Formats: sequence, structure tokens, C-alpha cells
Amino acid sequence: MTDLPGQAIHDYFVKNTKKKLFVHDEFGPKVEMPLPVYFRDFYEMPELEQKALKLCTGKVLDIGAGAGSHAIELQNLKFNVTALEISNAACDVMRARGVENVLCDDIFEYSNEKFDTLLLLMNGIGLCGTCEGFIKFLKHAEKLLSPGGQIIFDSCDIAYMYEDLPRPEHYYGEVKCCYEYTRQKTEWFHWLYLDFSIMSMIAIAAGWNVERIAEDENNQYLARLTRRI
Repeated sequence: MTDLPGQAIHDYFVKNTKKKLFVHDEFGPKVEMPLPVYFRDFYEMPELEQKALKLCTGKVLDIGAGAGSHAIELQNLKFNVTALEISNAACDVMRARGVENVLCDDIFEYSNEKFDTLLLLMNGIGLCGTCEGFIKFLKHAEKLLSPGGQIIFDSCDIAYMYEDLPRPEHYYGEVKCCYEYTRQKTEWFHWLYLDFSIMSMIAIAAGWNVERIAEDENNQYLARLTRRI
């Protein structure tokens, strides 16, 4: 798929471009994804993300690292952190920003190292695409985690988006999206928003302990998963 988000992040960082990145979905008009969001420091991050960074332990894999803001904060705290990102353009930006360990790969294809924390923020768990994809991710995470390791991620319940729309036959958090940048569009793809109840049911059935660390007024929550012994 055309890497428009990575191109937008790269252009914003290198050229200070004013061009806008948009997200299309099934709910209505396109929505702007503000590029400065990818470049926040700790104090500009929402409270859930701040809490997530404080929960990290040991060797950390920041999955879907974007422009590397979370990896940079962890690096500043002397963590051994690897920033994994599928976009080559975004990886170039992270290296330019000083992220020391950058890995350009698909998380589902990577299993070379063990980590104590798998971190997915800004609804990074959405990359699973579907509930089946989430099950696949949990299985893959077993290969990536050291004994006693943890998965930390945020997500949200988007039931409110269907107040005036009929619920789909599939799980309502499996949303079709595409990106638009410089009048180009990506192919449509699935992005996953997991409400806490469904997420817990799936994770517990797959053998994980589930904790809800925090939640906010926007139906977003922060979760920590650990493997049951």
C-alpha cells in the first residue's frame, strides 16, 4: 500500500510542509490527522500516553512508532527501546530525530528478539485490523515477550459513532479506512477499535491477564496484558 502517512510525516519534518494528512472512514466526511501530533514531547501527550510510558519496564519494543516520540521519551529515561515501524519514510525521520534503535519491519513478520514490554500507543493496536487479527497478534506476542513481560496499549469504544447508524454484521470496531495526502489516496484497509469488554473476553480466552489501568472521558482506556502462567 502507498505509504502516504510516512510521506506526510517525512515532509512535515524535512520540509515543514503545510500539506494535510486526512483519514477517510465509513462514518462521514474525511478528518484531518494533524501532523504535529506525531512530534509531541511528554508534556504534550495525553494523560493515558504519559501513564503508559511510566508503566514500561525492561527492554521495550515501541510498535508502530511513527515519528518516534514515545521512543525518544523512553530513550531519554535510559530505557533500551527499539522503535518498530513499517514505513521507511517514518523510519528515516526517527533516525534523524536521534532514535538509536530503529527497525523497519512488519510486526507480524518480526520475531528476532525478546522484550519485556510491547508498547502500542495512539490506538496502535488498531493495526490488528479485526478481532481475528488481535487474536493473531496475541499469539505472536508470546514469541516476542520475555517471561513476565507485558503488552501496554490504548484503544477506545466507538459505539457512540453508531448512534444514528445501524450496527454492521461484523464487530463494530472493525472500521474500513484510507489515508489521503497530496490528493492521493491509499487503498482501503481495516483498523481496529476494541471496546474494553470485547478486548478482555478475547485476551482472557487466549490466556492473558487483563488490567484496565485508566480511562478518560472520550471512551478511551489504557490496558496492560500479561501472560497467565
